[in-house]
Parts: sequence; structure tokens; C-alpha cells
Amino acid sequence: MRILVTGGAGFIGRHTVRRLAANGHFVRVLDSLVPEVHEGSGDPVFLPRNVEFERGDVRDPAALARALNGISGVLHLAALTGVGQSMYQWDRYVDANVRGTATLLQAILETKAKVKRIVLASSRAVYGEGAFSCPAHGPVEPQPRHLEQLENGRFCPACPCCGTDLQAMPTSESKSPHPASVYAFTKLQQEQLVRHFGDAFGVQVVNLRYFNVYGSEQSLNNPYTGIVSIFFSRIRSGTPIRLYERGLPLRDFVHVQDVAHANELALVHPLPDSSTLNVGSGIAARIGEVAGYLGAACGQDVQLETTPEFRVGDVFACYADLESARSILGFSPRISLQEGLREFASWAATEKSSDRLAQAEAELREMGLQRVARA
Repeated sequence: MRILVTGGAGFIGRHTVRRLAANGHFVRVLDSLVPEVHEGSGDPVFLPRNVEFERGDVRDPAALARALNGISGVLHLAALTGVGQSMYQWDRYVDANVRGTATLLQAILETKAKVKRIVLASSRAVYGEGAFSCPAHGPVEPQPRHLEQLENGRFCPACPCCGTDLQAMPTSESKSPHPASVYAFTKLQQEQLVRHFGDAFGVQVVNLRYFNVYGSEQSLNNPYTGIVSIFFSRIRSGTPIRLYERGLPLRDFVHVQDVAHANELALVHPLPDSSTLNVGSGIAARIGEVAGYLGAACGQDVQLETTPEFRVGDVFACYADLESARSILGFSPRISLQEGLREFASWAATEKSSDRLAQAEAELREMGLQRVARA
């Protein structure tokens, strides 16, 4: 295939582009090299030599026209990420993510590009809370966590029938979306735009809902994305790791190489219809467990501190049901959490990092988006 990867110089993009190029696909990258993610301003030398690189913004029709020339498949990764920052930069996130996607689709039309398939990098954030079950009432859909509930220290979603704390279950693509952050709303809008475009113009669409992606080449300097990177910076500096919501939340951590594999499958695997698919590990992990595994991978003791602090826009638990990804895409994750953290730690040990978490927390507190529960 002849593939355009928007945001292809970023964390997930680098791994995916290398994989695509190694497997014989023509790859062109469009990336604006935003300073938040990219330290330097020059062309990304870390991409393979046989990959074409076009520096430009996905909101620039002229850059898109150049990038789409001769392309048959698009992997749309370009987006702003980070739940916390999105909650006080509404216009910036909507502009980059929603207008960026609309501009890409408009450019495909106006250039008459012969694009047969679009793969969108979406997010598990569109679900809000994941799937839950009550011991007495079975599977239930809890109400979104309200600020008053969080301030009272009731972090776990409660059964709407009896008020009992719920138990997390694997979340399938059939679950109704309930975005809890601006970032999540933009990802859902991206999905809707791309799906409607595919229906209207006969283009096959695959929306991939990534769970918590980690691995080598993740930014070690951006405190708004990547729990694993934040934990590494704290471990390296000998600073205690503070676990919000008393360390109770559950997440699904999937290694970037597994995500790159899913991206390739979504671009080239024969599919009967357009699809929306989870890309995760299918395993729930408490964030304290991740910190412990990472400390072991770094050969250092980890200082953990649980705190009743919470962030507005976060969810309590969400992990992937992968049945559809297996049956439709042939995707199964191959890298365990412990193995993946060893890979990350080995790479990160040779890189520079900065612990900017305190600055990010101060910004969130000033906006009233990071608070301490009373109970």
C-alpha cells in the first residue's frame, strides 16, 4: 500500500512507520513536530531513510494536498493528547483534533485522492468509565462520577440500584460512550466524522480505540501524557510516586509495538465492513502495580504514597475486551506488562528526562481540576 501517516514522527507513529516500511509499504509522514513532543526542530532523523517526510500541520490544506498525492491508505495519528491539559485548553484541543480531522477529510475530497481506507487513532477515553458489574444486580452502567461524590472520597462507581461498589469488567465496543474530558469528546467527534465520511463516500474506516500505550520513545518530558514516563522520572530522581484516588484506579497498559502491529493490520487486513475496535492488553492493572514493576525493571526501590487527591476528567476503571479485535482483525497482544516495562526502562536509562509533574499539578490545582477528597 501507499500509506500516509499523520503525526507519524510521534511516539506511536515512529514504531508504526518503521514496521510499515520494513514490510514493504510506501510510507509518507506528515508531522508538524510540535515542541511539546519533539525537542529539536529539524527533520526527524529517527525515521527510516526510505520514508518520505513532509513537515506540516494537519490543519493546513496545502500541506495535506502535497501529502495525499498518490496515497491509498491513511493512518490518522495527529492529535493533541492528555486528559488533564484538555480540561483547560478546550479551544486548542478541539481545533487540533476535530478541525484537524475535518480538514483532512476535506482535503481527501478536494484532491480527489484515491484513499480506500482510513484508520483513526481513537481512545478508550470515549467510553468514560468502563464496563462494571454489581454482585447483586449483574452488569450495570453506572452514572458518571460527580464532583460531590469524588470530594467525599467515593472513587469507585456505585450500583445505580443498590449503591454497592461495582466491580470492573472487560469493556467491549458495544458499550455506550460517555466521555468525561474534553480530550475524550474530541476523540469521539473524530470517530463520528470519519465514520460519516466513510459512509457517504464509500471509504472503509477503522476506528482503533487505544488503551494506555507505553514503551520506548515515549516523551520523558511531557507531564500530561504517559503514566509510565511520569513514574520513570520520579523513580530516577528518587522522588516518591503519589497514587491518586488512594491507588485504586484500574488501567489497561498496552505496549507500543503491539499497537504498531494493530495499526498495520487495520490498514492492510481484509475487512468486510468498517469497524470500531479496542486495542489494549485485555488485562486490568492497578497503577501501583505498574510503578512496582517499573521500579523492578529499573533495579530501584519505589516509594509509593497513596493520596485522596483526584483529577476532574479521570475515570476509575477501564480495560479492554479484545474479542472483536481478535476475530475481525486477527490482533492479539504479544508483550506482557513486565516485559514491556523492561523494554521501556532499558531505553529510558540512556535518555534525558525531566520531572515536570509538580508544574502540571500546580496548573491543574489553579484551575480547580486537581482536588483533595474530604473523606
